[in-house]
Amino acid sequence: MIEPRHISSRDNPLLQKLRRLAADGGAYRRVGAIWLEGDHLCSALRQRQRPAAMAVLAESAWQQPALRALAVWAEQITLIPDALFDLLSTLESPARIGFLIDLPAAVEIDPQADTVLLDRLQDAGNVGSILRSAAALGVTQVLALKGTAALWSPKVLRAAMGAHFALRLVEGLEEPALRALRLPLVSTSSHAGESLPRAALPSPCAWVFGHEGQGVSPALLARCTLQVRIPQPGGEESLNVAAAAAVCLYESLRRSQ
Repeated sequence: MIEPRHISSRDNPLLQKLRRLAADGGAYRRVGAIWLEGDHLCSALRQRQRPAAMAVLAESAWQQPALRALAVWAEQITLIPDALFDLLSTLESPARIGFLIDLPAAVEIDPQADTVLLDRLQDAGNVGSILRSAAALGVTQVLALKGTAALWSPKVLRAAMGAHFALRLVEGLEEPALRALRLPLVSTSSHAGESLPRAALPSPCAWVFGHEGQGVSPALLARCTLQVRIPQPGGEESLNVAAAAAVCLYESLRRSQ
């Protein structure tokens, strides 16, 4: 059993780092570490056999057998007073446990992997939901162009609910980097392109989802082999981008089986 260390000062450097990571969506890039708050994300990390540098628990959480068993997955364990944990928590009903993990090393684009490409999506909830759908529906790689919400930010992590650990993630890309892909690009449109049920979808492919208000950029759209639209007999102008992504990725999966 790992012997936990105790911290009681709110000015401790570790707690200052955790507060920064919890409050600033892009801080992980500068700090080189990621804060996973809550038992769900911690369990997802363990399930995927990913390492955790440290478990941080409130003192009351250490008394709960399930959380204690989860904490020992980490290389180190730190206990803090409940009041201090609550100061750094961003959850409404926290389980008062979190893992501090190293920021994954940068990886190259896999030219042939089933891919989702995010073009300047702004909403962290949308980005996280798309990551979750991608992981659930068999996509293995997500690429994010510059201007997309930070993939490892706390809000994206919460919305993705552990999907990060099943995906190859590459962010901060400029459009020329996409030349590395050896797949046809397929984009969605609310008013143009072929109807999704009738479209000849290539497999594998890279699905492109664009900015919530502006859609896919014209330059990127020009590189797409195919544009599809999702039939909407109810008459709405368009679907939320995360909902559209789920529909398109399911259709790709359905065709491949």
